[in-house]
Amino acid sequence: MEILLLLFSVLCIIWLTTRLKVHPFLALLLISMGYGALAGMPLQALVEAVNEGFGNTLGKIGLIIVLGIIIGSFLEHTGGARAIAGKVLKWIGSKKVPLAMGVLGYIVSIPVFADSGFMLLDPLGKSLSRKSRISLAGTAIALGLGLMVSHTLIPPTPGPIAAAGILEADLGLVILFGLPVSLLALAVSVVFASRYAAKTYIDPNVALEAEPEEEGVPATYRPGFILSSLPIVVPILLIVLKSAVGGVVEGQSPVLASWVGFLGEPVIALMIGLLLCLLLPAKLDRQMLSSSGWVGQAVRDAASILLITGAGGIFGTVLQRSGIAESMGSLLAAYDLGIFLPFVLAAALKTAQGSSTVALITAASILLPLMPSLGLESEIQKALAVVALGAGSSVISHANDSFFWVVTQMSGMDVRTGYRLFGAGTFLLGTTAALGVFICSLIFA
Repeated sequence: MEILLLLFSVLCIIWLTTRLKVHPFLALLLISMGYGALAGMPLQALVEAVNEGFGNTLGKIGLIIVLGIIIGSFLEHTGGARAIAGKVLKWIGSKKVPLAMGVLGYIVSIPVFADSGFMLLDPLGKSLSRKSRISLAGTAIALGLGLMVSHTLIPPTPGPIAAAGILEADLGLVILFGLPVSLLALAVSVVFASRYAAKTYIDPNVALEAEPEEEGVPATYRPGFILSSLPIVVPILLIVLKSAVGGVVEGQSPVLASWVGFLGEPVIALMIGLLLCLLLPAKLDRQMLSSSGWVGQAVRDAASILLITGAGGIFGTVLQRSGIAESMGSLLAAYDLGIFLPFVLAAALKTAQGSSTVALITAASILLPLMPSLGLESEIQKALAVVALGAGSSVISHANDSFFWVVTQMSGMDVRTGYRLFGAGTFLLGTTAALGVFICSLIFA
């Protein structure tokens, strides 16, 4: 009965968010309380689970999400993201357009939302496609898939951070495993875009927007590549350094270990990244830091994600305390899905309701009480579970996903072509990433 009730609860979340357009925060909150009551939890225990689930989850990762979004806002508004794009394009070469756009999307989407990243880089993709006289389809699909890869697999993107917080996974290990898995998925995505999607011709002059500045043409101030990269690279390196060498250093130099541990804490690392962002504008204006400026807009953007993440924490805590772990554990033990269960859960939720972030958070909440039963208890296994959730949260982007419409409408694709190219591409991306996670589990877990 508990398993049937969980299935019914998930279907209700999907129905509320897709058919009735109820905000995911409210849907998760209502269904969490409804599930707890129907599962027979004492009312006082249910209230405690709601309060603790929300507070504990945001207490671990709330600041990290907000800081990551503010960093992305600075890179977007100062032109730092465009500066990174220009340098990467110069390295790869403008003739390898799908490869260049896939790599650009992969890098830009680490700090910047995928939707914003596509709108930021789409004019560049159209310009390169027109100059190279190739179809826009391959360019747009490579960009969209590149953005999706890092959006779902690499912190400090909010979804993977939230899932890591819910499952109490080491963020440094998530990054260490997420990077090779995401690079594998990116490589397959670029091949798909250049060898298959590019065969469908779409005129690159469709809805052509203002082109980026050409070489030799005077432009407004834009920070350089190295300066623009620092707010992304430095926090990631500090977080990974703590996870990779923290234990080794502790035995040799306790003082150094203390500093590595402090600077590698995700909140501190991202605070350093935020301070580095203050170097990006030509002239730092107090308006940028105000409630109506870049910081204020970023905080407003973060609010919805924070609420959904907190509600996901409520759902996970209620499930954990309802006793469903034992029922699900005995059922799943017979199938021995192991590391594939996180992928299947997230893929089902993503396909059903559209949002990768909601799929990551909800699937992590469902998975939390099942981790011991699945044998996913070590730090490495927890990190791999987060990456597997990320892989599932990219399968499949279709009409209920806002990013699907961003990619198709800005590229001049009809819905059928969007399903055939972008929908199929995200399926290939997600399954490739899941295969990468499985290989990592065989080697390291």
